[in-house]
Amino acid sequence: MAVHVIDEANRCLNCKKPLCRQGCPIQTAIPQMIQAFKEGDLNKAGEMVFENNPLSLVCSLVCNHEKQCEGHCILGKKGQPVHISSIENYISDTVFDQLKIDCMPKNGKKVAVIGAGPAGITIAILLTKKGYSVTIFDARDKVGGVLQYGIPEFRLPKSILERYKKKLLEIGVKIRPNTAIGTALEIKDLIRDGYQSIFIGTGVWRPKTLGVKGESLGNVHYAIDYLANPDAYHLGETIAIIGMGNSAMDVARTAIRHGARKVTLYARGTSGTASEHEMAYARLDGADFQFGMQIMEITDDGPVFGKVLHDEEGKPAGLGEDRVQIFADSTIISVSQGPKSKLVNTTEGLKASQNGLLMTDDKGQTTIPGIFASGDVVLGARTVVEAVAYSKTVAEAMDEYMKSKEE
Repeated sequence: MAVHVIDEANRCLNCKKPLCRQGCPIQTAIPQMIQAFKEGDLNKAGEMVFENNPLSLVCSLVCNHEKQCEGHCILGKKGQPVHISSIENYISDTVFDQLKIDCMPKNGKKVAVIGAGPAGITIAILLTKKGYSVTIFDARDKVGGVLQYGIPEFRLPKSILERYKKKLLEIGVKIRPNTAIGTALEIKDLIRDGYQSIFIGTGVWRPKTLGVKGESLGNVHYAIDYLANPDAYHLGETIAIIGMGNSAMDVARTAIRHGARKVTLYARGTSGTASEHEMAYARLDGADFQFGMQIMEITDDGPVFGKVLHDEEGKPAGLGEDRVQIFADSTIISVSQGPKSKLVNTTEGLKASQNGLLMTDDKGQTTIPGIFASGDVVLGARTVVEAVAYSKTVAEAMDEYMKSKEE
């Protein structure tokens, strides 16, 4: 691994106008990171990367690098781009546990963070560094949110999230697991108890439904639920997956690792929405893809599809009359997800859009002053690095808000 990473670092051209950085949603200083690495100063490289992106260790593994940093590398125009993700992962993984996070003295102000996902962890770190006393509330027993319960172990080792938990506790963040705000405790209780500002980063955990007959049958499941705890499911040997995004690829690869012998993914269009790498890995693991298939209903025997017809330009032009019954032991629906509505329903004045996403201004403030939000609960199901990038802006806005309240 080390030799490979050194070779990759030596291939970097240290461009004056680094396109790799432009392609990174959080603008990681990639040439400077690689230069520090080449000079043998891992600590400097690691501190630089963490300062810019507190979740660099995670992002180096789960980002869609082929469309971001590596997809913009100038060497990729005629050959292979520098494997930036491997270099960043090596640096972040090596330095993380020894990394000292410098925090300002406590300023006496408390912040509540609802949700221990990527956005919540980012906010907790950034505001603790500024001197705030932060408490994270999460409905589940482990930190990470979608990182813990939505990304398989083979893509993101859960030990990394335990290391983040240790780091959070190390800098003084308090964590209340198994505490869903909007049930026994509500936002008004947090305000009563002296939290000067509240951050909402609860993610999107409510599966989007197809609205077709048969969706409530016992052999039908949702991707987000399955990925949270695959061991709880007995899917059988033949699996049909409706959808072809990154989550669908995770479902397929997880099901194969849990003993499924035939896994097929179905998409209405002529291509998948997952990254090329994720589709390639799913195919390598043994998954099949079927395109131009519109789900019509689900039976005890499996899903029923209509074939999508296309015109001469390849655009959808209706459905054929024939219906295709697919025989499968289990059908898994993977067509994205939306936010749950507990917080909105229990908090007067907190408004959401029609699709349930929290309404905020461009700095993350919700319709209630002092309550902020970012991540998937605002943007919809997006990437980890986008959640982190937006959360950096929100952390600054929360800091400004609380300073403006000083007497």
